[in-house]
Amino acid sequence: MKKGLSKIAMALFAAGLAFNVSAADIKVAVASDPTSLDPQEQLSGQTLEMSHLVFDPLMRYTQDLQFEPRLAEKFERIDDKTVRFHLRKGVKFHSGNDFTADDVVWTVNRLKESVDFKAIFDPIAEVKKVDDYTVDLITAKPFPLVLQTVTYIFPMDSKFYTGKDENGKDKAEIVKNGSSYASTHVSGTGPFSVKFREQGVKLEYTRNANYWDKASKGNVQNLTLVPIKEDATRVAALLGGDVDVIYPVAPNDLERVQKGKDTQLVTLSGTRAIIIELNQATNPALKDKRVRQAINYAINQVGIVEKINKGFGTPAGQLSPKGYAGHNDALVPQYDLTKAKALMKEAGYEQGFKMSFISPAARYVNDVKIAQAVSAMLSKINIKVDLKTMPVAQYWPEFDKCAADMQLIGWHSDTEDTANFFEFLTFTKSAETGMGQYNCGGYANAEADKMVMEANTETDPAKRSAMLQKVEAMLIDDAAYVPLHWENLAYGAKKNADIKPIVNVMNFPYFGDLVVGK
Repeated sequence: MKKGLSKIAMALFAAGLAFNVSAADIKVAVASDPTSLDPQEQLSGQTLEMSHLVFDPLMRYTQDLQFEPRLAEKFERIDDKTVRFHLRKGVKFHSGNDFTADDVVWTVNRLKESVDFKAIFDPIAEVKKVDDYTVDLITAKPFPLVLQTVTYIFPMDSKFYTGKDENGKDKAEIVKNGSSYASTHVSGTGPFSVKFREQGVKLEYTRNANYWDKASKGNVQNLTLVPIKEDATRVAALLGGDVDVIYPVAPNDLERVQKGKDTQLVTLSGTRAIIIELNQATNPALKDKRVRQAINYAINQVGIVEKINKGFGTPAGQLSPKGYAGHNDALVPQYDLTKAKALMKEAGYEQGFKMSFISPAARYVNDVKIAQAVSAMLSKINIKVDLKTMPVAQYWPEFDKCAADMQLIGWHSDTEDTANFFEFLTFTKSAETGMGQYNCGGYANAEADKMVMEANTETDPAKRSAMLQKVEAMLIDDAAYVPLHWENLAYGAKKNADIKPIVNVMNFPYFGDLVVGK
């Protein structure tokens, strides 16, 4: 027998597969699936998860929130407003088209037009092609969060998405919560391509044979994503061997997964804030600051985490989790039922009033139970709540209408920075800039908005933190929203799936790098 590698072994090696790890097919059960295949239509965890599988960012976060080069091999700061990115050569889209600087320019310009993403990219004044594999991002002012922003640039195949579809519509059109070419057709550079999709039923991915990242040890050949909204059913599927990975794992089920004969549990402290927005446009009572404050005082954040989430989470008194630039140690949960009743009486609402409340079902950990608990707590200050819960696919279109008096939402900072919370959840809503896109409270505070914008040009970390901490205090004093808690994250998997290295606080596992053993 000749020495050296056989042709088959060489092929496996070239495909990035170790000799003792064969290609694997896995099923992943999640609470909900992405509503679209367009990476720029909906700013949500499900969309970002899909984007990391089918597309690739210029850079991405590591588990310790450092930056890892992906389609951009390196970067350099040219001046205080310009950062140059050197792109990876030899990368092809699923369509076979070459990836070049033209695709980055096209993608960034489209992001700046996206209703959901334009606020993130507002600081980027220009994206400029230097040559086929070099791009400059130019900001209007000095901007400290360029790399954070770049993690949301998933270059799209500009040739694939340019032109008219069979119905004569623009292939590049972004249709929020609707049907478009980009929402149903996809060409990315990622580790997987889409094989089959039925919304709410399953999403099948298959390995991209031409994937550029040959250093990845990932050996998943086919990945099927299955939405199972019921926590108990999701866990049963894992324990019964019907699926290989599940998330989230509900607090009540952590021990079952951890003690399973063939299963493992991986947990992380999370940074997603769960809050309730108070809509001043739909309910006149909510225009009164004292009423909003009373609602905040009436809700027992600590009780929700301890009793409903079994301690799996951190009660919140602000948006910024500990470790973020704007985290203010003085802001803690304010539960005080006596004070809440006094404020209602002072505002002239001692007899209470009615409020409508909407919440997603199976989007956040125990979201329905939490909404029900909040409703019961508000009854103690004579507020009668009409609660409606609905699946995610129905919830986001309903949320966007901003028609309910209270709306539950979770937000993980897109830039792992405090300012992003404000820009989307509390800024004065602006269709032009995209700021306040998810502010359905009708809240507007020009002073706070200005301070955040100034902080976004401040390159001294200490000064910037002080500015953002002041904004946190202003918003809590004004009861702009009701903070509930920061979610912890939990993943369950079969013991042969090495998920620990691929999960992260952003809650979109890098399945392209997942290694599954026998």
